[in-house]
Amino acid sequence: MAQSHEMMSRKPPGLRLFGGARSLRSYQTLVLVLTFFAYACFHMTRKITSIVKSALDPQTKVGFSHWGRLHTHNSLNVGWLPFNTVDGSALLGEIDVAFLAVYSIGMFFAGHIGDRMDLRIFLTIGMLGTAIFTTLFGAGYWLNVHNFYYFLVIQMASGLFQSIGWPSVVAVVGNWFGKSKRGLIMGIWNAHTSIGNIAGSLLAAFLLKFGWGWSFAIPSLIMAFVGLVVFIFLPVNPEVMEIDIDSGEYSCEKNSVKEPLLEPGQEVKHKAVGFLEAWRIPGVAPFALCLFFSKLVAYTFLYWLPFYISHTRIGNEYLSDAMAGSLSTIFDVGGVLGGVLAGHISDRLNARAVTAASFMYCAIPALFLYRTYGSVSIMWNICLMFITGMFVNGPYALITTAVSADLGTHSSLNGNSRALATVTAIIDGTGSVGAAVGPLLTGYISSKSWSAVFTMLMAAALLAGLLLTQLVCAELKGKVSSSVTKNAEAQGTYSDEV
Repeated sequence: MAQSHEMMSRKPPGLRLFGGARSLRSYQTLVLVLTFFAYACFHMTRKITSIVKSALDPQTKVGFSHWGRLHTHNSLNVGWLPFNTVDGSALLGEIDVAFLAVYSIGMFFAGHIGDRMDLRIFLTIGMLGTAIFTTLFGAGYWLNVHNFYYFLVIQMASGLFQSIGWPSVVAVVGNWFGKSKRGLIMGIWNAHTSIGNIAGSLLAAFLLKFGWGWSFAIPSLIMAFVGLVVFIFLPVNPEVMEIDIDSGEYSCEKNSVKEPLLEPGQEVKHKAVGFLEAWRIPGVAPFALCLFFSKLVAYTFLYWLPFYISHTRIGNEYLSDAMAGSLSTIFDVGGVLGGVLAGHISDRLNARAVTAASFMYCAIPALFLYRTYGSVSIMWNICLMFITGMFVNGPYALITTAVSADLGTHSSLNGNSRALATVTAIIDGTGSVGAAVGPLLTGYISSKSWSAVFTMLMAAALLAGLLLTQLVCAELKGKVSSSVTKNAEAQGTYSDEV
């Protein structure tokens, strides 16, 4: 009786009040929808600074086009101290790296904590905290704040709360979905990253006309609302909801619930895995290091693409800040397709490393072509940006979702069900260090040469692919060995029949 009461106390209040569903499929749908919008909100608020950068540090543009005349307030913008000075780009880069440095460090702790507490409450804390500090950054506009350290500290605090999001949502989704078609399901689900970026870009760009503070305030209110919905309705795992993951039916016996991501016959263990133990899981280190360079490329685009577009002649014309922000969403549209394709291909081939490495190698010529020919015309820019987004975000999405879930339930854990958030945090936390390095270096290098920035990104993509070489070889050997075995069995069957 006490055990039953403890289970009920962990159920979301909304599902306790309304009774909840009785089928596995209903809960899985609810989980996918809630976690999708939750993490889309994290990326929506994260994207704002890249859109507002051009308003804070307008620099000098020559020859404004008819695009710019649609938003003449931007062309006359004098910026915001201390970012409209000679060192403005470097200061913005330092704010980015401060945010991402705290985010990456916090990620390791967030995963550790996430495996030890109610993920619904933990995720809600992350969302509300992020909303509060994002609002405070925008409040600098109304409070007339020009102190660099105010913005720096606010972004660092925001990064800490942002780090809670990813380990939490991946662990919750991993609790509800088995290994079959995980790459495709998570590839589609991972579109929340790009959807959040697109929503943040369009909303922040639209609100710039009212003052850059509104670009932070309105998305924060949306995130706080979604955070409350998550707290009220998100079911963390089948066990809490008394659902048997195998039969998909309601079960009154808590002990009859089986872990969804564990292999049949494994004994379920609930002791949280140690940090160093998680690093020793085969595949974690190479994929984590690959993600370091993959996110270096992806986050450089996330934070600097609108700025790059607004300060680059496209068809001999400069675009306004708002138009550049809107155009940059094409990169994320390509990222949606890239994530789905990478997940689907890796499921069909049953080869995560081969798929991720192939996408990273394809990203190299895509980056070169975008830098070389993206300025020819708007149409060339859109097409090449779409292709670049597809190849850059494909492996990033695959590694942070399906690969993390695979490794978090690796056979070497012997059925330990409490490793998922920790493994996810290690992989994405390592990647987030690269995400901090890329924008920081870009802030300094871009003031001298954007071509040098793209050279750095191509080198990072190459290293990301090379780091998976050992795993790629292992997967290819496994495919060859499996093919030889099947051929031998087929020949043996034929001989028996003769």
